[in-house]
Amino acid sequence: MATSDTRGPAPGRGAMLLALRRYVRELVRLRRVAVPGLLLPALGNIGLQYLAPLVVARLVGRVADGDGLTLGAALPYVLVFGAVLLGAEALWRVGLHFLNRVDALGMEHLYVTGMDALFAKDAAFFHDNFAGSLTKRVLSFGSRFEDFVDTVAFRVVGSLVPLVFGAVVLWRYEPLLVVGLLLMILLTTAGAAPLIRRRQALVDEREAAIARVSGHVADSLANMDAVRAFAAEEREAAEHRSRVAAWRRLTLRSWDYGNLRVDTLVAPMSVLTNMVGLLVAVAFGGAHVGVEAVVVAFTYYSNATRIMFDFNQIYRRLESSMTEAAQFTELLMVPVTVLDAKPSEPLAPRGSGVRFERVTFAHHGAEPIFEGLDLDVPDGARVGLVGRSGGGKTTLTRLLLRMADVGAGRILIGGQDISRLRQTDLRGLISYVPQDPAMFHRTLRENIAFARPGATEAEIRAAAEAAHVTEFADTLPDGFDTLVGERGVKLSGGQRQRVALARAVLRDAPVLLLDEATSALDSESEILVQDALWRLMEERTALVVAHRLSTVAGMDRLIVLDRGRVVEQGSHQQLLASGGAYARLWEHQSGGFLGEEDDPETRAAAPAAGSSPAAAPQP
Repeated sequence: MATSDTRGPAPGRGAMLLALRRYVRELVRLRRVAVPGLLLPALGNIGLQYLAPLVVARLVGRVADGDGLTLGAALPYVLVFGAVLLGAEALWRVGLHFLNRVDALGMEHLYVTGMDALFAKDAAFFHDNFAGSLTKRVLSFGSRFEDFVDTVAFRVVGSLVPLVFGAVVLWRYEPLLVVGLLLMILLTTAGAAPLIRRRQALVDEREAAIARVSGHVADSLANMDAVRAFAAEEREAAEHRSRVAAWRRLTLRSWDYGNLRVDTLVAPMSVLTNMVGLLVAVAFGGAHVGVEAVVVAFTYYSNATRIMFDFNQIYRRLESSMTEAAQFTELLMVPVTVLDAKPSEPLAPRGSGVRFERVTFAHHGAEPIFEGLDLDVPDGARVGLVGRSGGGKTTLTRLLLRMADVGAGRILIGGQDISRLRQTDLRGLISYVPQDPAMFHRTLRENIAFARPGATEAEIRAAAEAAHVTEFADTLPDGFDTLVGERGVKLSGGQRQRVALARAVLRDAPVLLLDEATSALDSESEILVQDALWRLMEERTALVVAHRLSTVAGMDRLIVLDRGRVVEQGSHQQLLASGGAYARLWEHQSGGFLGEEDDPETRAAAPAAGSSPAAAPQP
């Protein structure tokens, strides 16, 4: 089953800059450990790459001056040489101690803030993105901080700070050595910059390709039952091979560009820089300080040109970490459409009545579903929402939960405009049971307690008994400690719905919202669960969406929706008697309703099975 790619284009400059700001902000936040962590390895490099060679150059210079070399004369130099190396290693060890804490604390904070940012997104955002792709991107946002910090510490600061020290030393020998070195670095940078910008575009394409691979993998694994049911393993494997091959082609393009274009420019320039340094040292420095200047110039220029040659590698590591981080930060640039009001109203409902006032709503880019909808559900009323598919029933429940905001009008609970409440407070008023309940890969007990984490074992057990969960839970190998599998795959559809109903019982909220809450139950189980539902609805305001009309026939009022409009409302008997849309739906569900043979009034009011819908009077 080939899946469409919803990821969009590679992250742009704005997302890259945002990722960089987030990472730099972490370094500033952790500055007490970040400053020594970044500087101490650089100071260690000064000792290893510049001070130690300087000691050797002084020793060679003494020999070249004809002073002779005895063990006694060389010993001080050897001791200083050893002390410099030991000091440099000590600086490195202490620096790494601090860097380890920068990496760990920064990654921890980014993992947390990344998930917080995703939790703040509205429902539509998750409909447009693969769960697997989001997982990869939010985890990479945290993990790539380590690569960023290590590259900055070891390659950038660890090279530039020693380079400045080396320039100061060279200036003391011969200023032209510094001028020549800086000139060659500037020329190399100017030549490499446009090539590196071109390579960045190739890296963006490569990262987009691996995101498509991860998204498809997650999508296939999440729907493996469907893959097997339709014998689509070969198709999915072929799609995977195609996406991996595309990633391989784009990856080789970016790697080859760095090797054949960028490095082929930098390598000759590094050789030329070494030659320039040696010529300047011989031509100008040799007359003043002789061999010592030549040795120092050769060594320092070699270190500097190694930095030039590593420049592409440094940039590759930085761009790789920043590009992966930008895969996530571009999500942060997607505006959140459902926000808490500033300031929010305190939760103080007057009852639990629900009211839709002149509500208009349309999905982005689509025709309006509701235009000026008015609907009143009094405090404690039990109302069924029925009608053909696409009429707007489920959309009403999502608007009430504020999974999306209305375009115009308002929705009230207990007299309070839900857009003025904190979303947490609003949803605390509602017990919601969807048609396809979400199950976590946790124990049965944890899945029920998700509605109220502080519930006692007795309360969880009572909710499970009310929803008839215990009837199958007690037969499981580990009872309530049984892991239900990812998305609850170890449970049947009916069992998952019973767990969702147990959550609603445990939630004990004043408003009950049921969206096809018994659609996956068999007839016998439905009778048992409906008994629990009727008890649950006592003294609560209940809105129940149902296609199976028998589940709502006993409601106080039924509302028939068609294309976003209320076309009928009344009790079951009243709507049957009117012979309108509801009566026709009831007739079409012949054999699909429970218990009507036990209700003489219903038998008298219901149209005869097989009668023509066209003969029924219009509303």
